[in-house]
Amino acid sequence: MKLYGPDRRELMTVSRLEREGHNLLIKAKVFGTMPMTATLTPEQVREGLKLLGFRGVLFVLGMLLRGFTTSPGAGK
Repeated sequence: MKLYGPDRRELMTVSRLEREGHNLLIKAKVFGTMPMTATLTPEQVREGLKLLGFRGVLFVLGMLLRGFTTSPGAGK
């Protein structure tokens, strides 16, 4: 999974999501070179869902059902 900035440049490439106990580990490379492992706790997931709100959660679920689209980095 790739995350892009507003200028359509790649910011982070997530290579793996792993469970570690009750936490989620996110293994990624920032700017294509710097390895990073972030830990997401259940409390942080709940906080993130609050930031999204009910409509935001529905939007994310809808994204999964819409199918594939062109990557933001494509067509520069």
